[in-house]
Amino acid sequence: MAAYYSTEQYLGSLARRAALPAGFCAATASLAFSPAEKPGSFPMNLSLILLDEPTASFAARFTRNRFAGAPILIGRERLQEPRLRGVLVNNKVANVGAACGVADARALLAELGGLLGSPERELLAASTGVVGWRLPVADMRAALPGLAAGLQRRSLLPVARAIMTTDSWPKLRRARVGQGSIIGVAKGAGMIEPSLATMLVFLLTDLDIPRAALREELARCAESSFNRISVDSDQSTSDMVVALSSRRKPPVPRPEFRLALLAVCSGLAEDIVRNGEGVGHVLRVRVGGAAEPLALGLGKAVVNSPLVKTAVCGNDPNVGRILSAMGDYLGSVPAGQGVDFARLRVSLGGTVLYEGGAFRLDSKKERLLARYLASCAYDPARKGFPAHDRCVEIDVDCGGRGAGFVEVLGADLSCEYVRENADYRS
Repeated sequence: MAAYYSTEQYLGSLARRAALPAGFCAATASLAFSPAEKPGSFPMNLSLILLDEPTASFAARFTRNRFAGAPILIGRERLQEPRLRGVLVNNKVANVGAACGVADARALLAELGGLLGSPERELLAASTGVVGWRLPVADMRAALPGLAAGLQRRSLLPVARAIMTTDSWPKLRRARVGQGSIIGVAKGAGMIEPSLATMLVFLLTDLDIPRAALREELARCAESSFNRISVDSDQSTSDMVVALSSRRKPPVPRPEFRLALLAVCSGLAEDIVRNGEGVGHVLRVRVGGAAEPLALGLGKAVVNSPLVKTAVCGNDPNVGRILSAMGDYLGSVPAGQGVDFARLRVSLGGTVLYEGGAFRLDSKKERLLARYLASCAYDPARKGFPAHDRCVEIDVDCGGRGAGFVEVLGADLSCEYVRENADYRS
């Protein structure tokens, strides 16, 4: 079933769920700049997410990349602050590795704080884009008054659009719970295999939830959503997930809040993979019958295998590559890992590929699987909206004692991905 048929239909759907929770406002602004590192003029968007009053209830998860950007370094400090009021976001320049990166980010936050009547320590920076370029501080500073003057309380959709870089369409999810709601936007298309977060994600709620509880629930939900996706197995220097609560609405039981937050995070995580650079197929790998860490490792091994990814891209049921990727991973983990190889079962789109210690393939299955892969594809060059929500479903039963299953989302590897990244700064 097609999910959307046009950009207008998709944006209309997002607009209907984009109302800001009570106690929040947002703004966007645009500018042009000439980077010191490369000739030419480039566009940049600024976004501002702001609470009416600073809140003690905020949480964040950050990348583990050892060359983390200046906003990550500042963000880690902000977690120790008693209150936070807002986030300033820029695209196009990631602010990573610049000698003056932290000082530049702080200077912009101080300038913005002066316009808003807030101290710099109550504001957070977030940046995404080219790694290695310096922020165009003068150009950004000149745009801040217009950004502050443009604050509105209607919709988060302009922010979802402004934070995009190579994203083909904006990503926005919402869950209603109790008398309030949770809404989230995400930016991410490449350099996606997070460790604690994914690219840039901002989650807003008006439900009253204490700081410690929000941090616990964000950690739990990020682990089960953003930490289980991969587009290209590269962890970004700028990964960040931020959650803010205005505490304007009555609280709900923790389990209800958790389910709603997980629904928003899981939806955004799948949107990021489906919207990945050059993605023509989304892979969903479910691994059961094994302990969770092993199941997660197996799922990641399959979705990150270049040979699996390229076969899926070509609608080629070269399914031996799936088993090879799994075997590669299993050969690198300690003995006694909990896989019963005699009972191992692997299926693609519900069709059994491997069972009882041997492949179960024939020419009829070959044709069936080729048609199945083609039915899950969409044109990676199409921009503006997701054409459908189908996935290439790979199921693995390890035959062991693990309860439940782990689900990992990944993507194929297309010529369009190579083209986008080869021309990224052009």
